[in-house]
Amino acid sequence: MNRDEAIKRFHGGDDTFAELIDDSRPVELPAPDTDVPMVSRSVRLPVDTYERVRAAAEARGIGVTTLMRQWIEAGLADLDDSATVSLADVRRALASLSRPTAA
Repeated sequence: MNRDEAIKRFHGGDDTFAELIDDSRPVELPAPDTDVPMVSRSVRLPVDTYERVRAAAEARGIGVTTLMRQWIEAGLADLDDSATVSLADVRRALASLSRPTAA
């Protein structure tokens, strides 16, 4: 069936398309990594930057968009003067400052 014939049948109420859909097998969709509603945005990146992000995500065992979201959230947290940090994080940061570095 060509395009024009398919359009005529569709607009004429032909149920051939519904039968094609009904006969298809169910598809398993990936589970979202969060219960929070999300907004999809497109970001243009140079190929080398994207490859570095992809490699960093792969090394962490997470998806690229999950890693990008984490980085954006961390950057926004840095802008928030009212944000609180755990005492354990503060202690680790201070301990890393007191370690001598190799020259």
